[in-house]
Amino acid sequence: MCFLVLFVSCGGESIASAFFYQKRKIPIYCVKREEKVVALSFDAAWGSDKTDRILQILSENDITATFFLVGMWVDKNEDLVRKIDAQGLCIGTHSNTHPDFTKLSSTQMEQELSISIKKIENITGKKVSLFRAPYGAYSNSVMSVSESLGLQVIQWDVDSLDWKGISSEQISSNILKKVKNGSIILCHNNADHILEALPSVISTLKMRGYTFSRIDDLVFKDNYTIDNSGMQIKN
Repeated sequence: MCFLVLFVSCGGESIASAFFYQKRKIPIYCVKREEKVVALSFDAAWGSDKTDRILQILSENDITATFFLVGMWVDKNEDLVRKIDAQGLCIGTHSNTHPDFTKLSSTQMEQELSISIKKIENITGKKVSLFRAPYGAYSNSVMSVSESLGLQVIQWDVDSLDWKGISSEQISSNILKKVKNGSIILCHNNADHILEALPSVISTLKMRGYTFSRIDDLVFKDNYTIDNSGMQIKN
């Protein structure tokens, strides 16, 4: 909470007007890193038929990634959740039913998160520490509820736009023209042309000298700030 004093003129006299305002909370969009490291991420809410092949591509290229899973997707794909976890990939929550969190009460947000986290943790036996809000929609309330549950809220600075049904070439271009050190790349597990785009993206980034990280390894856990662009910076 911050204290602000404004001075306004009224009939030639200055009047001080004081009020409190709440500083805007910002999720992590990317991380300030000196080394050439990026994080691939996949949101899974609807559909799963491409997920096995994504896992194969990641394994064949010996790289890691992060999956944000919706609880209702977990219900239908427990075997895939086990495969993702067994491959050493990071799993975060993407809510339980994929609502717009900015339209929910704090109690509803907490239920969405707690239920989805329990579903994931019951399968993997591992703590969930990351949350990506559906539609990327967030507010101070969304941030506060998430933080109260021990979650870091993760956005992205590189959007593949694969959900639009665009070509594999367009997906690759959207990623490769914007990626930088510490980037978080947004993809979807069941996008139309993600399987064609992924090998090209990975090979090109490798040729550029990039390595790949799980998001929970990329981000700082404490002693950090987040600037207005969403870049997480180590203090």
